[in-house]
Amino acid sequence: MVKTVLMVCTTCKGVGEYDPEAPRPGAVLMDALAAETLPENIELRPVECLSACNTGCAIALAAPGRWTYVYGRLDPAEHVAQIVEGASAYAASEDGLVPWRSRPQIFRKQSIARVPPQE
Repeated sequence: MVKTVLMVCTTCKGVGEYDPEAPRPGAVLMDALAAETLPENIELRPVECLSACNTGCAIALAAPGRWTYVYGRLDPAEHVAQIVEGASAYAASEDGLVPWRSRPQIFRKQSIARVPPQE
């Protein structure tokens, strides 16, 4: 079984006003995803930066031999269920390419980058 890695940028400040005294929105998103039950073949991994700072909270999905995707403009209060749904569809695919209509809405509209697999 190929292991999919769901990386969450814990340093993301989100979009709009940022309170430096509050936890960073990226860390809040990581905590929210950690509270979810993910499929066994998905590893949740915090990362310090995905260099997507202008896009709010960001995640990346990667697996050996598959396309890698980076998504941004994610809201820790609204998008957790869609992130889990999209990560599950990615993990179930052979090459990381989930048909457009099978993706959750946020994965259709909020893709920042798609990186080809390394062979």
